[in-house]
Amino acid sequence: MEQNVLKQRAALAALDELVEGSVVGVGSGSTVDLFIDALATRRDRFVGAVSSSRRSTERLRAQGIHVMDLSELIASGLPAPVYVDGADEIDPWLQMIKGGGGALTREKIVAAAFERFVCIVDASKVKPVLGAFALPVDVIPMAAPLVARELVSLGGFPKLRDGFATDDGNLVLDVGGLQIQPEAARGLEAKIDAIAGVVTCGLFAARPADVVLIARPEGIERVLVGDSTG
Repeated sequence: MEQNVLKQRAALAALDELVEGSVVGVGSGSTVDLFIDALATRRDRFVGAVSSSRRSTERLRAQGIHVMDLSELIASGLPAPVYVDGADEIDPWLQMIKGGGGALTREKIVAAAFERFVCIVDASKVKPVLGAFALPVDVIPMAAPLVARELVSLGGFPKLRDGFATDDGNLVLDVGGLQIQPEAARGLEAKIDAIAGVVTCGLFAARPADVVLIARPEGIERVLVGDSTG
């Protein structure tokens, strides 16, 4: 079955995870683009959305969905039950590699503001071990050479993402050569995030998904974090 069809199914399934009358957290990426389009069909049922990237903000507004700043959400005291985002890879413990689009820092921030993280993926993103997809690391520009050296010491092969800057003006190092076992992901995330000059890395292990909706040709598989071995 075509991958785009599976992405569409995952995006539609996420609508059933939302709470009407609340603010929706919205990530970024191709599957989230489809979720935004689906959300637009029910936009009157929600107060608005908080977005993790300029790209998603533009798409939300184009669909007539009110976009709130994170500061506005927190000050309002409005319910923020569900954040919806995709993943570049996700393992059996619902830990993820994210950041293929470069929005990893804002994605972590917005995810932290919501009660539940619902991850929407097609089956190709489910991996027993993370790392086939190069791990993005958001770095302060002046620190990139130092961070790259430290990443090599951790067994990675960092490569600067050419001609790219994040929405906050930082650089991204994509780290290949890693094989991240589920039980090691949280420790590696902490080690990388502790390197001077790193804003954050694209490992979402300390804050994995609470629910993952996996689109397979035979239908949607719904997995809860409690169903995993993590």
